[in-house]
Order: sequence, then C-alpha cells, then structure tokens
Amino acid sequence: MDFTAFLAPLEKLHDCDICPRECHADRFSENLGYCKSEALFNISSIFVHKGEEPAISGENGICNIFFTHCNLQCIYCQNYQISDNSTSGKSMEMELDEVIRQVTTILDSGINRVGFVSPSHFIPQVKIIIQCIKSLGYDPVWVYNSNGYDKPETLRSLEGIIHVYLPDLKYIESELAGEYSDAPDYPEVAACALKEMFRQKGATLHFDKDGTAESGMIVRHLVLPGHTDNSLKVLHFIAEELSPKLHISLMSQYYPTPRVSCHPKLKNTVSGEEYSLIVSELDQLGIYNGWIQELSSASHYRPDFESEHPFDGS
Repeated sequence: MDFTAFLAPLEKLHDCDICPRECHADRFSENLGYCKSEALFNISSIFVHKGEEPAISGENGICNIFFTHCNLQCIYCQNYQISDNSTSGKSMEMELDEVIRQVTTILDSGINRVGFVSPSHFIPQVKIIIQCIKSLGYDPVWVYNSNGYDKPETLRSLEGIIHVYLPDLKYIESELAGEYSDAPDYPEVAACALKEMFRQKGATLHFDKDGTAESGMIVRHLVLPGHTDNSLKVLHFIAEELSPKLHISLMSQYYPTPRVSCHPKLKNTVSGEEYSLIVSELDQLGIYNGWIQELSSASHYRPDFESEHPFDGS
C-alpha cells in the first residue's frame, strides 16, 4: 500500500519544536537539534516485549516500537546503545512500509497493543504510524511510553488518539535532573506534562476482560541509589498534585551500566534499606494501586540492543 498521503505531519519537522528543547531545527537538513534525529523513521527495533507492567504486557506481550536517540541524555540509561545522541541515526532508519509490515505482522499474531518507546521527539512519526495502521483496519490499544519530558501542547494533540499514557517521573530535584539528564527544567516540565496526561485520562485505569489496560495512565518511577529524598518527593507529588488513586510502577531495577561504573553514587544498586523506606511511603500516602518490583530486579531487565531480541537475555 502507498502511505505517501499520510506523511503530511512530517512537515512540522522543518522547524521542530515538538519537545521541550524547542530547538527549531530543520530535521530534513544536516543541522539537527539536540536529539540529532532526522525527519524520517529512526527506529532501532520492533518486537514483542513481555517485560512491561502486567497491565501493559498482559499475558502475550506488547508490540513495542523503540525509537532511537532521546531528548534526555541520562548518564545511567539502560538503553544507552540506542538513546545516545552521539551515535548516527542513519544506521537505524526504517522505511515506513517496513515499520507497518513489522507491526501488522505482530498484530496478526493476536497481540492487540502497540507501544511507542521514547516517542517525545517523534510525535509526527507516531501519528503517521497510527494513521497507517488504522487505515488497514486495525484498532489496537496505543501506549505512549515516555520519559516524562514532554510538551503539554504536543500531548494535547494526542488527545483521543493515545489510549494509555505510561510516563516516567524521574526527578523533583532540578539539580539532579541537570546533572544526570542534562535537563535542569525536568521537574517543572514533567509536572506540567503529567498534569496534561492526567487531565486527559484521570486517575482510573480501565481494564479489558483479560486484565490489561485499555485506557488510563500509569506513572513509573525508577529509584536511584543514594537519592531516597528525590524518590520520596516524587511520590508526594503524585499523591498531592495528581491523585493517590493513580496506578504507580515503583521500580528497583536500576543497575550501573559501564558508563557509570565509577560514579560515586550510581556505581551502586539500590539498597534494601533505601527501597523499604520508599515502599513504606506509598502506604503512608495512601497509594495502593500499581506494582512494586522486587529488589532482585536489578539483576534482570538488562537489554542488549545489538541482539535481534534485546530483552531475551534479561
């Protein structure tokens, strides 16, 4: 099928301001912005992922589309093989026809959900993929799996299109966000982004007959070693500024990648004492919906994007 008629949203990328960086780069040129992403489909992998939250993966998994590069540069990122903006996106560029072929092949296998991973700097491409898939008669659940560094205006353009928002809330402390992710404005930006997602979806997570999420919002927080105070502040923000009824995914899976193996704090994993304190705060705040990872998760969830199936060894 010829998908040319669906490419109009890419015109936005001649003057790109779709994420909070607002670089105004022409992504059709060689003068790229912060994310160093071109205007086409910079995608590293499309595959069935069974390692998300139970409400997202379900029993059979979710078709995840992993975009390359990122509008954050977290020094500890577990997906650094594809998120590093110093690498070339050309080596991981897919034709739209191939993207659609891979996604529909997975949908034809019986999986009815598609996740966009690190999509904040690829919103026009997200919209195009959705339009193309729907034009072929498919109607999956669309999941927006982001780092939380999103523009509210851009998110508003997704209202009525995205079924489930799955954002991170990484930091409440701007100094930490600047040092670890090159984004000192992350707390303010993410707060506004999550409030927009909450406006669209509310606190209730709606499930289908199989117990997988079909509409709503789940907030993720990865606990970092040595930064208990930041995690406690994140939980307070969720309970006090959004709702304690939201589903929360509290993650202990942090592990030091080679890039931070000598960092004074990030070279460690999260201690049992740190994690217990944060888990206890959930109860104190009346946050009862969601998932808490086992502390042993730090030895799992270690993707290798040089592999055809990056999470098979996790």
